[in-house]
Amino acid sequence: MAEIVDPDGPDGVRMTWNSWPRTKVEASKSVIPIACVYSLIRAPPAATDAAFPLLPYRPLRCRNCSCALNPYALVDFSAKFWACPFCLQRNPFPQHYSAINPSNLPAELFPQYTTVEYALSAGPGGPAAVPAPPPVFLFVLDICVIEEELEFVKSALRQALGLLPEHALVGLITFGTQVHVHELGFPDLFKTYVFRGTKEISKERVLEQLGLTGRGATGFPRAGAGANQATASAGIAGRFLLSAADCEYTLNSLLDDLQRDQWPVPPSNRAARCTGVALSVAAGLLGGCVQGTGARIIAMVGGPCTEGPGTIVSQDLSEPARSHKDLDKDAAPHFHKAVKFYDNLAKQLVDQGHVLDLFACALDQVGVAEMKVAVERTGGLVVLAESFGHPVFKDSFKRIFEDSDQSLGLSFNGTLDIHCSKDIKVQGIIGPCTSLEKKGPLCADVVIGQGNTTSWKMCGLDKRTCLTVFFDVSPSERSGPAAAGASQQLYIQFQTTYQNPEGQMRLRVTTITRKWVDDSASTAELAEGFDQETAAVVLARLVSLKMEIEEEFDATRWLDRSLIRLCSRFGDYRKDDPASFNLNPSFSILPQFMFNLRRSQFVQVFNNSPDETAYFRMLLNRENVTNSVVMIQPSLIAYSFNSPPVPALLDVASIAADHILLLDAYFSIVVFHGMTIAQWRNMGYHNQPEHQAFAQLLQAPQDDAHLIISDRFPVPRLVVCDQHGSQARFLLAKLNPSATYNSPQEVAAGSDVIFTDDVSLQVFFEHLQRLAVQS
Repeated sequence: MAEIVDPDGPDGVRMTWNSWPRTKVEASKSVIPIACVYSLIRAPPAATDAAFPLLPYRPLRCRNCSCALNPYALVDFSAKFWACPFCLQRNPFPQHYSAINPSNLPAELFPQYTTVEYALSAGPGGPAAVPAPPPVFLFVLDICVIEEELEFVKSALRQALGLLPEHALVGLITFGTQVHVHELGFPDLFKTYVFRGTKEISKERVLEQLGLTGRGATGFPRAGAGANQATASAGIAGRFLLSAADCEYTLNSLLDDLQRDQWPVPPSNRAARCTGVALSVAAGLLGGCVQGTGARIIAMVGGPCTEGPGTIVSQDLSEPARSHKDLDKDAAPHFHKAVKFYDNLAKQLVDQGHVLDLFACALDQVGVAEMKVAVERTGGLVVLAESFGHPVFKDSFKRIFEDSDQSLGLSFNGTLDIHCSKDIKVQGIIGPCTSLEKKGPLCADVVIGQGNTTSWKMCGLDKRTCLTVFFDVSPSERSGPAAAGASQQLYIQFQTTYQNPEGQMRLRVTTITRKWVDDSASTAELAEGFDQETAAVVLARLVSLKMEIEEEFDATRWLDRSLIRLCSRFGDYRKDDPASFNLNPSFSILPQFMFNLRRSQFVQVFNNSPDETAYFRMLLNRENVTNSVVMIQPSLIAYSFNSPPVPALLDVASIAADHILLLDAYFSIVVFHGMTIAQWRNMGYHNQPEHQAFAQLLQAPQDDAHLIISDRFPVPRLVVCDQHGSQARFLLAKLNPSATYNSPQEVAAGSDVIFTDDVSLQVFFEHLQRLAVQS
């Protein structure tokens, strides 16, 4: 059996450059930023040997820089000292390390354990001394939807209640024209607090209206809290947040009686929907009941916000929702005001340590582009679907609460601290986190994403959460390549503190080392350590960020110029002779990635709404390299009678009448039947005993598609289509147009053409070669 290779390695770190240039000048000549994609709390694949130990004690830290003891530390066994590889500070071992010797090492010094996890005790009595606080789920439900949609979402909520841990606290808020906070503490008498949806409500006002300003309402009882305070706090919170076991009957009764919003809607108007106020009230309620405890606001929104703060479009149907063109021309009157509102909401949620998850299910836009800041800064999940009855919503929503091998491992209250060698500075992070504004000597002058800090907060994170960290090379005069005894190795340490799904505090420490390359060395040494997949993903995330924050930014031109400069630097050629151009094998696939990135939904926003673009970019920013590469360049597998399933070129030439194609574009999975296969299926051949081979051929891509779907969040859309059918566009849009309607050459029988004026990959390569070799 072939050995399974984990592409992220034992530490979950992938870097664009695994050999680093020593100077700023050399780094800028390398074109691709020095960056890494780090999976914070992922579980290594079960089939690999990359498991790391869980240590039942606190880490030993350097007195000077607070780095944790790691395998790269220099240990003096006789004097019982260790030297920190980051700052070279000598630190004594404490008394309980007195038995240390070369054959008796603590786990954190084992060479293979570059990643270790510590169980942090919450009190002097150890981890078991303090009961873990229960997770909190506050459902915020849109009732401005048609009856059928409301039934779908009620069914999903009932299913979620059955899957939640019995001790988890649950609350319910519904909203339409007004916001309704449901009191669950008295099952015999339903009580609801109503808030107007037309104006912003402060957290203090929310707490006053709900009667939560009394003593003991400042949060869930922490470790060491007195019994009276615990009882008072739990009693006040218990009116609105009850354990799943206690409130299941009450909530089911509430859902049975729940009706859609009764406010009349004139024929030429949209429904009055106050999404912004509902989320404000939810944040205020959690701030008053469970401040600092892991909690999620799960918002299920079925349409655009049309009143109060966060409005994205007016109630008048004659006004269309904003488009990319409107945003470019600054012709979206509500956009900036709504973004500012959600930015303030994000700050409140981050301060409280709470997460906002968004399930947007509507044919119209609902405001994902405006809410992006609140969801991303808190580390929330986002799912975009056409309806609450669509499998994308139903299966994704269920996946959040399932406790199985595919469990997301939802964790809370994460913080990430980064420590680097002295010649390295951190520019910032792109991904689901927020800066803690912890400035220091490791902060670079140039800021990318969440920067100006060496510490970040993730209110919510899971096993799949990844962050992209950008670094800057800033050598001091004393540490340049000419400096005597300059170290040839650089070191980076990631320290992630988080509360796991069981409520226990953990600290994961990952320490990595890479090699410096001196100016005098040839480019071959740099090229050897280049990771093409990571580079493509980092460029995709960087160009998406630039498109959002820089006005008049031409993404395609920026990508083209970067690729030309890279090929000029690392290509082998004679000046002004395109035929002589030869690209180093370490860079050979990157032009193909760039070709597909230029055509992807991250760069070409035409025919996508701002909500869809925001959704695609949010998922791109939080997924690992392997999944992100699939978003940029989908994978294609061909099934036929003549051979087992084989990878196929992402090209229109791969279409054949007697083949079935399986396209994995991450957001959608397409099973595409060739013309002949579709005709045989329509004639029912697969139902006849003598054609079992055909039945198996039809079933194989379906099985593989469901295998992909079962391991992915959000659940992708499954499209089953036939050649020349209307839904074949899902496949054709992703293929290289090597044969178009105006191609001079003959098209193979049974193949297809693409009606486009886009250049093909071959033409792209020819232009790249010509421009890269120019004097």
